[in-house]
Amino acid sequence: MIAILTSGPGLGAHVPGLLLSRRLAERGVRSRVDVFEASWPEERRERIAASKQAYQRDFRYARLGQRLFRNLSEAFDPAAVDGLLREWRAHGVTRLVVLGGFWLPVADRYAAGSEGRVEVDVCHMDSVRSPSFARQRESPAHREIWLFDAANAAIPWTIPPSDSLPLPWSARRDRFVAHGGGWCMGTYREYAGELAALGTSLDVVVPALEDSTGGAPGTRFFMMDPAWSPWRDGGFPPFGEIVGGEPPEYARHERHHGSLTLVREARAVISKPGGGTLLDAFHCATPVVFLESFGEHEEHNASLWTHLGFGITFEDWRATGFAQEPLAEMHRRMLRRHAEPRDYPLDLATRARLRA
Repeated sequence: MIAILTSGPGLGAHVPGLLLSRRLAERGVRSRVDVFEASWPEERRERIAASKQAYQRDFRYARLGQRLFRNLSEAFDPAAVDGLLREWRAHGVTRLVVLGGFWLPVADRYAAGSEGRVEVDVCHMDSVRSPSFARQRESPAHREIWLFDAANAAIPWTIPPSDSLPLPWSARRDRFVAHGGGWCMGTYREYAGELAALGTSLDVVVPALEDSTGGAPGTRFFMMDPAWSPWRDGGFPPFGEIVGGEPPEYARHERHHGSLTLVREARAVISKPGGGTLLDAFHCATPVVFLESFGEHEEHNASLWTHLGFGITFEDWRATGFAQEPLAEMHRRMLRRHAEPRDYPLDLATRARLRA
């Protein structure tokens, strides 16, 4: 069995972990997804909602919090960790895929007690080491998996969000998706307002029902179910459209997250450059219009994407008069390189069969 170790709040690691688990299941490989915060004491988990709301209200505060980042590995409940290690041994876990750096001390502890039978993959969702990995001890025993690689200007690996091929440019709706990643953070709603004033049709993912008011004609609003919690629910976040200011009728996709459909049909994604955003965009061959980054690691993501010709800053796109032809060329460029990355779930499935 493979244990996929994620972190819940931002979803940039957790949703790819769920995608990886689904792709493995489709190949007959057993896996489990363990969320970092599930091993925290309950009172500490309750603080996440307050932080999330504060970050959504003020992106400057969120960026400051990123700069003051601290190692949260000590937040684990020791008794919960001991119980988790027993579960892994009982279920025959022989590979750990670490998508959140805080997990590394736990992963190394489990591997150290296995007499070499357990392997550890460190799977990076950002093009450089994100803060949670940068503060952990590196080990030559770890296999490093880079979905995006700033140092080599490459996309070495991928986790396919679905088996759907990218839509041709001519088949896409004349719409744009604006979102702020899993926590709906950033300045995207301000920029969406600028585009809406010009008559641009938008799909905007908002954090709360009250944020769906005042939209221009042609604007649709979507949101995730605020009651959903990744450490209590093993599925993808329920997702739905807000119609007439009423709460959505949430639907849960079994094979991928709900917003992927919007990205696949859009002309471009307007967002901060998180790793999950890049994964969706590359799979769908949908260009990204970049807004302010959440930390230095996302700045590297944006630099890589613009270097590859897959994205553009909002300011540079504005300078073209919001022309669509530069975006269409980015789409064509992404299509030409769509098959280059190695399929990470396929690699894991092959290794699992060889080991069986």
